[in-house]
Amino acid sequence: MKDVSLFIPCIVDLLLPEVGEATVAVLRKLGQNPIYHPDQTCCGEPAINSGYQHHAIQAAKHFIEIFENDEAIVCPAGSCVNTVKNHYPELLAGDDDWVKRAESVGSRVYELSQFIVDVMGLDAVDATYQGKVAFHRSCQQLRGLGVSEQPERLIRAVKGVEAIPLIGADVCCGFGGLFSVDYASISEAIVKNKTDNFINSEADILVTCDPGCLTNINGYLSRNHPGKKAVHIANLLAGI
Repeated sequence: MKDVSLFIPCIVDLLLPEVGEATVAVLRKLGQNPIYHPDQTCCGEPAINSGYQHHAIQAAKHFIEIFENDEAIVCPAGSCVNTVKNHYPELLAGDDDWVKRAESVGSRVYELSQFIVDVMGLDAVDATYQGKVAFHRSCQQLRGLGVSEQPERLIRAVKGVEAIPLIGADVCCGFGGLFSVDYASISEAIVKNKTDNFINSEADILVTCDPGCLTNINGYLSRNHPGKKAVHIANLLAGI
């Protein structure tokens, strides 16, 4: 067993604990030993997006202090990983020591599917799901991390899965963090397009790697298509 550190996002901690549990289950199944630092808090992404730079810097420094001695840090949220890898050095610019520490931590933090495929070198997880599966590419994971093929490869390798192409798979779901709060009507129009494409694909489930997208899409589905749902890739790989 090899220790890996769990970086659990706020939405997972507060709203989607099953995603965290599935992440642990998948890592253990792959021979990893997930460890959790109870002092971890938000990565600071909401503060960054809201312009509260002072609070974001506090969150970033706390994160770095918590995780900087870990060899590998795994997170089931591409947006949070993108914050650490790409925004911390910008946020801490002007303080060479903190920038160096931020870059060091950033080089060792991975989104779950990225860790499985790129670090562990695995193309498949021993998982089974009988049905048609479509995949939504979350914005920050795709554009910030350049991660798309990794989760899709793992999905295609699940026994019993029929991978279904999704029109507009790389188009935003409308969440965008505080965007969905500040511009709720626009957000709802965007998520409607996303869910319409999912329904029209005739896939049984829609899989995503980002808890924010998952919450937004499932919220709309529960109100308009209660028989349909989106699931996190960790839950699919853990057996849902």
